[in-house]
Amino acid sequence: MTWQPEIDDILRRRALAEACGGEAAVAKHHAAGKLTVRERIGGLLDPGTFREVGKLAGRASYDADGKLKSFEPAPYVMGIGNLGGRPVAIGGEDYTIRAGTSFGADRRKGGQGGFIEDLAFEYRIPLINLCDGTGGTVNTTRRKGHSVVPGHGQDGFERSVDLMQIVPVVSAVLGTTAGGPSARAILSHWTVMVRGQSQIFAAGPPVVERAFGGKISKEELGGAKIAADTAGTIDNVAESETDCFTQIKRFLSYMPQNVWELPPVMDTRDPVDRCEDALASIIPRSTRQPYDMRKLISLIVDRDSLFEIQPGFGRAVITVLARMNGKVVGIIGNNPTYGGIMDVKAARKQAHFVELCDQFNIPLIFFSDIPGLMVGVQSESDAILREGMRARFVGLQVSVPVFTVIVRKCYGVAGGSTIDRRGLNFKIAWPSAEWGSLPIEGGVKAAYKREIESAPDPAAREKEIETELRQLASPFRTAEAFGIEDLIDPRETRPYLCQFIDAFQGRLRSQLGPKHKSGARP
Repeated sequence: MTWQPEIDDILRRRALAEACGGEAAVAKHHAAGKLTVRERIGGLLDPGTFREVGKLAGRASYDADGKLKSFEPAPYVMGIGNLGGRPVAIGGEDYTIRAGTSFGADRRKGGQGGFIEDLAFEYRIPLINLCDGTGGTVNTTRRKGHSVVPGHGQDGFERSVDLMQIVPVVSAVLGTTAGGPSARAILSHWTVMVRGQSQIFAAGPPVVERAFGGKISKEELGGAKIAADTAGTIDNVAESETDCFTQIKRFLSYMPQNVWELPPVMDTRDPVDRCEDALASIIPRSTRQPYDMRKLISLIVDRDSLFEIQPGFGRAVITVLARMNGKVVGIIGNNPTYGGIMDVKAARKQAHFVELCDQFNIPLIFFSDIPGLMVGVQSESDAILREGMRARFVGLQVSVPVFTVIVRKCYGVAGGSTIDRRGLNFKIAWPSAEWGSLPIEGGVKAAYKREIESAPDPAAREKEIETELRQLASPFRTAEAFGIEDLIDPRETRPYLCQFIDAFQGRLRSQLGPKHKSGARP
């Protein structure tokens, strides 16, 4: 007695599933420069670790004797594997089968809810979504014989929302996505797309053309220029699928498995007491002259540990994950190349990054050089006050330790968003630092308007007042009053910060778990 015939049937069906949509469909997919979903999973995970689940799900037809005639696999592949030696859940659409449209079964394998999201939730491991499908189709109405209400069925976005509270969720947009897959991609902590290959939108060109008229391409509607650089819908852009996989690995290397764990510590072999002489002269004497904030940050953190989030969006602020003495930190630096001023995009970018770091117990370091909020009619029309205060609201809800290093300017409402008023309020400064409600230039004209206008020589009087206030605004005066916790040699910044980062690891371990926050954002 043997079950070999049934075992052979299992193996046959697995082989049919591994053929994806067939040779012709796979060849067309490859000709477009794209990998199949199983090739993507194999290229991303540690070799030999992928364990697929649900490979036999699909649509089969049988002959009169009940023998299998044909089999179309479900257009979604998922399972578990290891990434950097740690388990992850992973899944994605198979675009070679009906363009990755929904399978239509009562129980989804993944995509919008489904088994793979439940697995990540129950096992408390990161989830990687490989998005390359268009979601639902109007054909569902014909197949079911009636139209369905959005959110129908057993699975929806409920589990996607639950996951955002407990495990890292990463979405890679690897083709054209619309509808449900696009929405799922956004329900992630970090997203990436491939330049020239990926597009993401709420609805594709045919729907847009029908609604508004005129022709528009997929790239014009939702390519990297729009989705990443203009809208900030997608965080990072890769130049190829291989680069995309590298970025996913880098991002997750900074993340814990879940909110009940701390981020992994790595031995970077970078001396804690390293002091870079270049820091002593990196800030120009002229407050109007820009400098390289990325270089400044790189001279302080562990060598080669920078991973930038949203580099093409909200460029007035730089947000990076990095390591200090092997421990993960989140760094926010104002970018003087773009004025360092907080505009609407920079405010949104900062708020999201702060929430990401707080969610996964990653302490924050601000390198402050911010002259204030963006002003002007356009900025007010874009609701800069609301977005600026949202960033501050988010910052005041964090539970992780926050350091502020004032390297040059720190002014006004936006400057206050770099200060940890809710916590220890720990601020250190470089001798190039200056701060206040408003910069002296311009602020003097507003505060002393009557005195200046009544002076025999208004221009000379304005300059006299500026000179007096600039002497009083010296960072040494504030340090003497303990209004700033420390004024340091810029070259000391790395060893100074590393010692405190090492010291509060026990604090981080004591506050693990989900972050429950109350109140409505302004």
